[in-house]
Amino acid sequence: MARAAQLGGRLDAVVFAACVLVALVFSGLPEPMRDPVASALRRTIVAPLIGMQRGAERWRAAWLESERQTLQRDSAGMFRAKSKSLEMENDRLRKLLGLGSRLDWGFVPAEALHTEGRTEDVITSMTLTAGSAAGVSQYSPVVAPEGIVGLVQTVDPRMSIAILYSHPDFRVSAMSADGAAFGIVYPHLDVGPGRLSERYLLELRNVPFRSTLAIGAQIFSSGVGGAWPRGVLIGTVVDSVAETERWSRTYLVRPAVNPAHVTSVMILTSERVLQGVGNIWTVSPPGDATRPLTVRRDSVRRDSLRRDSLRLDTIPPVRF
Repeated sequence: MARAAQLGGRLDAVVFAACVLVALVFSGLPEPMRDPVASALRRTIVAPLIGMQRGAERWRAAWLESERQTLQRDSAGMFRAKSKSLEMENDRLRKLLGLGSRLDWGFVPAEALHTEGRTEDVITSMTLTAGSAAGVSQYSPVVAPEGIVGLVQTVDPRMSIAILYSHPDFRVSAMSADGAAFGIVYPHLDVGPGRLSERYLLELRNVPFRSTLAIGAQIFSSGVGGAWPRGVLIGTVVDSVAETERWSRTYLVRPAVNPAHVTSVMILTSERVLQGVGNIWTVSPPGDATRPLTVRRDSVRRDSLRRDSLRLDTIPPVRF
């Protein structure tokens, strides 16, 4: 191996010396002889080198074009991903503005900052960019356009920390949309290590045994206890849980809010909790199911009285 390297080095030195010698000889030729010699060299010795240079230039141009197209495709892909992200963000901001216009008062807007952690960890809390200086107090409800998010646990002047519905300490009194079934919503904690996604489910416990809920039934906060106002959407019933007791039922509820998608929230003030939120999340208070029928009957009665009065006005007076 060493001998071959030495031979190669000697050959390179000989070729280099020959090239230098030829260059010196040709540079000393008279002017009339230089052009024919140069032309002969271009047609013979230099021709393969020119071909190699032409191929190298073509390869370089192709490589630059390929790189340009790759960058263009990457830019288009990044633009599409960014536009999709911006579209989702704009949609969420529109929903948040719609919620603010429906609430009208008694809320504090805040950004939700997620704590960094492993992707397999369950999100149980988040930092909010609003504190006591903005009117936030401990145990203030945190909501999103879709429904319940969590509850403020600690408050600082400029920020606060809220626990989510997946936190082990979270509780909320709940009811069905028609007000026929009541219970307490707890986080669904009894799951195996390989099914952590089910930790985001909720359990509606202590529902009276006589009250049955269908799959897909919506669950709202009932307002019992004073921590939450009545009518904030919690989620949807997805299954029932077998119970050994025969005096109550338990249902699994899928939350209306996905914590991973929460970037902005509304924090309800204590005055708004006392005042209530009305039908912002489309819950009907008990008795509203008969209201359209009552209104229809009243309308029919008013129309009948109006026709009778018009009929009396058209009767000509009797003269004696």
